[in-house]
Amino acid sequence: MPDVSVVITSGEPAGIGPDIVASIEPARFDARLVVIGDRQMLTARAAGLGSRINFVDYGDNDATADCIEVIDQPLAQPARAGQLDSANAEYVLQLLQKACKACLDGEFDAMVTAPVQKEIINRAGIAFSGHTEFLAEICRVPKPVMLLIADRLRVALVTTHLPLREVADAITGQAISDVVEILDRDLRSRFGLPDPMIKVCGLNPHAGENGYLGREEIDIIKPALDRLKASGINLAGPFPADTLFTTSMLQDADAVVAMYHDQGLPVLKHVGFHNAVNTTLGLPIIRTSVDHGTALDLAGSPAARPDSLFAAIDSAILQAQNLKLHASRA
Repeated sequence: MPDVSVVITSGEPAGIGPDIVASIEPARFDARLVVIGDRQMLTARAAGLGSRINFVDYGDNDATADCIEVIDQPLAQPARAGQLDSANAEYVLQLLQKACKACLDGEFDAMVTAPVQKEIINRAGIAFSGHTEFLAEICRVPKPVMLLIADRLRVALVTTHLPLREVADAITGQAISDVVEILDRDLRSRFGLPDPMIKVCGLNPHAGENGYLGREEIDIIKPALDRLKASGINLAGPFPADTLFTTSMLQDADAVVAMYHDQGLPVLKHVGFHNAVNTTLGLPIIRTSVDHGTALDLAGSPAARPDSLFAAIDSAILQAQNLKLHASRA
């Protein structure tokens, strides 16, 4: 039995989550994989796609190499591929709650999440801004950090799901310090980097051009970085984002800190959209995710690619192994 166990939420039932989960080949991964979702729905979607995977009850001792264990969470209403139903919004959140709490209780070493549809959850009357914030609330963590990974590029965000008009006001010295400190700590413990180099974007074009295009770099960002450097963190910046995201500048960078969502993520998704991974740092558990949406137009068809899910599982296993190693050396 592998020494790492991973629980996988199947996501929005009308989207491609069940389809990509049905594409998993358990023997490909050096971990025990367990899915949370409606077993009947998962079995039907797998059959419709011609998948040979067999979903069995969690804890089934007779499970074979082509089986995935399932913690059965029944749907509120039968789900149809491509057709959202707000009646199943609570079901989607229950998957996340169960997986997160099972990790907090030590039952699993990591959780991987398939995509959800924020719109339908909010339409059901449940305030939901995203996985990152939802899991942080369950874990009672005030400051989670969103880290996106594609190949060698890692991008962390100071602000996440904010309207662009609100971003500048949210860029504070404390916010920058929180993100960089968490990033530095988790790059060491979860990614096995003994002295990670972190490079930081400015907020404004040309990183403010000495105040001509904005003073956030002078008044907020650089002072915060100076304090972090003095504490022993290996970092540089602030750099203009349009030059930081170039091959020569990234060559010695272990991670980049971007000030807002669409400053860093378009570049990352261009680098590796189909194998990009979203991971939440700063939590007491390991959580990774696909870096794409529910793709309702592809749901129930063989067109959905599982590459990002596989990359997320691989990353969760790697982080869990590194964390165990780090703990053993502490």
